[in-house]
Amino acid sequence: MDLRDLRYFETIAELEHVGQAAERLHRTQPALTSAIRRLEKEAGAPLFERAGRGIRLTPAGRVMLRWAQRLRFDVEDAQREVGDIGRGLSGVVRLGIVPTAAQYQLPQAVRRLLREAPDVRLKTTVSLVDVLMPMLRAGELDLVVGTEGVPESGFVSRRLVEDHVVVAASADHELFNGKPSVKDMSAYRWVLQPRGAPTRDWLDHTFVRRSLPRPEVQVESSTLHMLPALIAETGLLSFVSRKHLDVTAGSYPLREVVLKETTMKRWLVVTHRTNAYLSPAALRLMALLS
Repeated sequence: MDLRDLRYFETIAELEHVGQAAERLHRTQPALTSAIRRLEKEAGAPLFERAGRGIRLTPAGRVMLRWAQRLRFDVEDAQREVGDIGRGLSGVVRLGIVPTAAQYQLPQAVRRLLREAPDVRLKTTVSLVDVLMPMLRAGELDLVVGTEGVPESGFVSRRLVEDHVVVAASADHELFNGKPSVKDMSAYRWVLQPRGAPTRDWLDHTFVRRSLPRPEVQVESSTLHMLPALIAETGLLSFVSRKHLDVTAGSYPLREVVLKETTMKRWLVVTHRTNAYLSPAALRLMALLS
């Protein structure tokens, strides 16, 4: 099988449309159709079937996609490993990282890495885990630093540091006039991440388990670095890493609403594909992040 045909096949499978794949790949539709026909001849089975105005993978196509990705990963890893021979701590590390870790863990680790290896280049993507993991699966990232979740086949995770997520409010919030409870918090509005974010779901469930309404969200934001300012300026409650309170104490007078029931313990982990090649620079960065 031709590796180029397999790459075309991956793109067609992703878009489920030959015309759109032709535009992305800058190839003609007949050229892509011919590539699929060659693969189907080699496989001895159809790889796509009609689905409305587009196409979708057949069961054989889904198996072929898995092997096509594996072959591409192997070729790319081989090129990188051969290229890294003799270069030592250099080259490019493609890192996906969640905002909290990017703000509080990454700078020190990168400072030390560049001190040891000034020729290393780092390409970072800062986003939430649900965005980063598909990029890791597709081979677009070498490492992902995020929150620990359910173990997934084909990936290896290493714990880096424990983190506590807590309810935060402006230092002069009326909640601090007494000893607050979860029920007391339900009377106020919040600034939180969108639903589906692990911290947001955990907090929602904390209220639901106590037969309380979910927190009333007035401001929804996936940009964590803006939360301390919003909390301080608006009087809204939020649910953030305790690290935010440690670092922003001088800029924004925030306090933790200390309550065991609303303290979420989590681990930040670094994840990579099980059999992926990791350059010496990527391995060193993993060690420094720990």
